[in-house]
Amino acid sequence: QPWARSDTQTSGHSRTTAFRLTGMGNENNVVGRDYIYSHRWGIAPSIAFGLGKKVSFVLEYFHQNDNRIPDYGVPVVYSSANAIGRPVTEYGVKRTNWYGTTYDQDDSSTDMITGRLTAKVNPILTLYNDMRGGIFHRYFSASQEACSNFSSGATLTNNTFNGVSPSSTCQSDFFSSNPAAAQVARNGGVGGPEPYRQSDWSIQDVFSGVAHLKTGRIRHEIIGGFDIEYVTDHRQNYAYGSNRPGTSLLDPSPAVPGLTLGDCNQYPNRLVNIGNGVGRKCYKNSDALDVGFFLSDQIWLTNYLSVKAGFRWDNWNSHYSATGGSTATPDVHYGQNETTINPSVSIMYTPRSNLMVYFNWSESTTPLSMYVTNSSEPLNSKSATASPERSRLYEVGAKYSAFHDRIGFTAALFRLEKNNSIQTDPSTGDISATSDQERNQGLELSASGTLLRNWMFYGTYALYDPTITKAGSTTSKQGGQIQYVPHNQATAWTSYEIAPRKPWNMTIGGGITWRQGVWLDQANTARVPATVEFDAMVSHHFADHWKVAMNAYNLDNRLNYGSLFSNRVTPSIGRSFLFNISAQY
Repeated sequence: QPWARSDTQTSGHSRTTAFRLTGMGNENNVVGRDYIYSHRWGIAPSIAFGLGKKVSFVLEYFHQNDNRIPDYGVPVVYSSANAIGRPVTEYGVKRTNWYGTTYDQDDSSTDMITGRLTAKVNPILTLYNDMRGGIFHRYFSASQEACSNFSSGATLTNNTFNGVSPSSTCQSDFFSSNPAAAQVARNGGVGGPEPYRQSDWSIQDVFSGVAHLKTGRIRHEIIGGFDIEYVTDHRQNYAYGSNRPGTSLLDPSPAVPGLTLGDCNQYPNRLVNIGNGVGRKCYKNSDALDVGFFLSDQIWLTNYLSVKAGFRWDNWNSHYSATGGSTATPDVHYGQNETTINPSVSIMYTPRSNLMVYFNWSESTTPLSMYVTNSSEPLNSKSATASPERSRLYEVGAKYSAFHDRIGFTAALFRLEKNNSIQTDPSTGDISATSDQERNQGLELSASGTLLRNWMFYGTYALYDPTITKAGSTTSKQGGQIQYVPHNQATAWTSYEIAPRKPWNMTIGGGITWRQGVWLDQANTARVPATVEFDAMVSHHFADHWKVAMNAYNLDNRLNYGSLFSNRVTPSIGRSFLFNISAQY
């Protein structure tokens, strides 16, 4: 349970200058998962000049340290050749089982400085310039489990256990009369098994202007500007001096006696074997430069009807190289240069002050070169020439405020189409390109407001039809359901304030989150069950400035799943309670 958390905020100001300081500290374990913890602290001072003046400037600094144990969850297993894959915890394996080692660690440090300049040139034109620079350092090592069912003679590189891959008979052993014999491998992929040290820096400047003017009787709001961003990433891979043995599927142990960790020069042939012919490389260097321009114009044809049209033009120029380490394969250098134009159109009709009906159409483009700094293998000989992901969105909806603005309703029908869809590993951030064409369409509803005095509520519901309209490879199912996207999901929350201005005041609340079961892969061969979570809270204000609160999560301790991937899932937090105290002056 979180045992220590503090947020402090102080401010001082003159008529045109203000200063603010915010601090945060957090330390917690994860209920329902062995060995998993997170330690975080951060500080964020900021100062503003020229408040209320025509020219103002805000300077912000942000620092955060985060030390945690990465959790790659539990494996997905298949009880027979034709069975649907399910998390092994659905067959009675303990949800607390963690298959990592004592070497696993995720330690990061982030520093960021932001400057925001605002200049009101005249009543028509206001100019903005936002500049941000950041430095990011990370040491990362994780164990990615694998429970496969190959023949007993199969051998996986760096995964042998007494001459046999520990995962080669894992599934057949687990579903045999002696499930305790099942052994899990811990070197399951490129993104986490071997440690690496990462150093990044980035800088971005966004300059924009907003103009309000009229041409005859037609009113305009014109927004335009440019966006320049440069990011660079350097990683050094490390290697273990010997095989990491597997561990028991039913009773895992993080202890690995005698394991040693070395650098590229010590164990070049034991570095992680990056796929697509890259080999065992020591260094990964990546960078990307994005230059973008954007322009939009919203025009009011009448007091009730407006149309907004615009576009964004981008040029992404990226590079990726893998060098050093083993000489068995040559060093590789890849690059990608993509130019994209993304248009958008919106129509908004407001016949009354409490009703708006709208239509949106937009296109977006996502080249792989956007991800060169946060993916272990961002480009290869194939993906460097791959077409970018192209999305097209159609949406029609309405927003309505009822009962003297006490309750708001929204409804939207949408259709999202994707070509060359990109898949993201939620645990590692690794990006992979596919040739799939996808379509997700459906209905989204929401309502929020106050039913009675002091009684607040909100609720959402979504109905989706996520379909793979064209399978780009044998790993996708034509007409199948898009991975991770449910057919239905909903949330509901309500809270009530008792005697809000009395010494005995109290606020109580509760709600539910529900998500239908989803497929874990594009082939629709593995599935995770529905998520149902009941949460609650109670709080009390005292002495004008102080507040104490208790939040409860997953009250029925249901086995839900958070991060999802095709061959593994991470159990969500179990029943837990968080107590906090805060002050505001």
